[in-house]
Amino acid sequence: MKPFSRRQFITLGALSTLPAAGRSSPSIIMNKAHGIRIESVRSEFQEFRYRSPYKFGGVAVDRVTLLNVSIEVSTAAGKTVKGFGSMPLGNVWSYPSKEMTYDATLSAMKELSKRIARITEGFRERAHPIEINHQLEPEYLKAAADLTKEMALVAPIPKLCTQVTASAFDAALHDAMGKSLDVSCYATYTPELLGHDLSRYLNQDFKGESLADAVTTNPRDWIWMFHSVGGVDAVTESDLAARLNDGMPETLGEWIKHDKLQRIKIKLQGENLEWDIARTVAIDRVARECGPDTDWKYCVDFNERCPNVDYVIEFLRKVKEQAPLGYTSILYLEQPTQRDLKQNRGNVMHAAAKDHPVVIDESLTDLESLLLARETGYTGACLKACKGQSHAVLMAAAGKKYGMFLCVQDLTCPGASLVHSASIASHIPGLSTIEANSRQYVPAANVGWEKSHPGIFASHDGKMHTKELTGPGLGAVS
Repeated sequence: MKPFSRRQFITLGALSTLPAAGRSSPSIIMNKAHGIRIESVRSEFQEFRYRSPYKFGGVAVDRVTLLNVSIEVSTAAGKTVKGFGSMPLGNVWSYPSKEMTYDATLSAMKELSKRIARITEGFRERAHPIEINHQLEPEYLKAAADLTKEMALVAPIPKLCTQVTASAFDAALHDAMGKSLDVSCYATYTPELLGHDLSRYLNQDFKGESLADAVTTNPRDWIWMFHSVGGVDAVTESDLAARLNDGMPETLGEWIKHDKLQRIKIKLQGENLEWDIARTVAIDRVARECGPDTDWKYCVDFNERCPNVDYVIEFLRKVKEQAPLGYTSILYLEQPTQRDLKQNRGNVMHAAAKDHPVVIDESLTDLESLLLARETGYTGACLKACKGQSHAVLMAAAGKKYGMFLCVQDLTCPGASLVHSASIASHIPGLSTIEANSRQYVPAANVGWEKSHPGIFASHDGKMHTKELTGPGLGAVS
């Protein structure tokens, strides 16, 4: 991160030392002095085919649509800058429906993005991106509800889907905010720049607390990279029906040797216990054959497919019995049962979380869902760029306060969205891992990025090198 200029330092120092009377309305101070005003919003879509299908949650995905957003903003001093945000429209994950086709849910998200663009461009107040998102998210959700009626959608657009669709706009605003001050966006989360304490965005437990305490202004040097093994990915040579022969690894063993992996995400079915156990044991066996001296760590992801917690407990018992080292290598379990926690109050995770953190993912859309997850036994939370930068840092603050295990997960994010995801992982204290699977499934969307961010896109030591994320805004330089 570039250091503050003398002018910025003096300005920020003056704000922080104002007498109490002069700071009685910090949002007004921030709005007039350092907030950004939206001048224009532009968005476009990019389509990419997967190198090979990625199966999760019972569905094999073979393509991705990126939503790229550019927002021009102005400062009170008359400076004009552009912020950029990009995110996959992960409709299979965020808008699952047995009644609607892939194209139908994707079309709904595309149309919603156009409405979000108009809503965002119509916001005329000067404010911090977190404040802007706080005020606009209810409008985004209303637009989703209206669109559901107008398009006569069989399945209503979920809140998670709306957040994913809005995330590129939110990212562009945070990027612009940082660029307006020529600093990382993580240096803009101070009370003086934000204008409020955390109680405005979370609850009264956070009265007087600052978002700046939940992040670091400088990225850590590196973070562990989780390699994903999808439901149809080849673990051994015998799993391959036919080779792609495209010069890239095609089995887990080949990937381990190519990238010197030490972290593996295991995608399971959640409805076939014997298969899930055998798959986990097989992956652990191959990992130890290829890296016998490696301190392996696994993330086990059921994608909310388990019928109940008993399934999870039996899975853990059997894995411990058949692969003791594999059992101890499980770093955490991810969202075992259905995402609607209110409708499935019986699926408590207390017993499953005794030895391993159980983290909430699909269910996590706000503080209320985080608190409900804690009540039902979840001990950790997934932070995702695809839910929005504002959401990620606020949930990081909440997770820190409540002593929860935190991790950063992917949505097969390529290009700028992967840099965004890496920036979150590198700026949250105590968080040391990230999932990054676009290099496996959609490398075509990463072309060119290895030159500007080699530590993220061209790393082959099992790590993602994030020390380079020192540019202004979100740190991405295309």
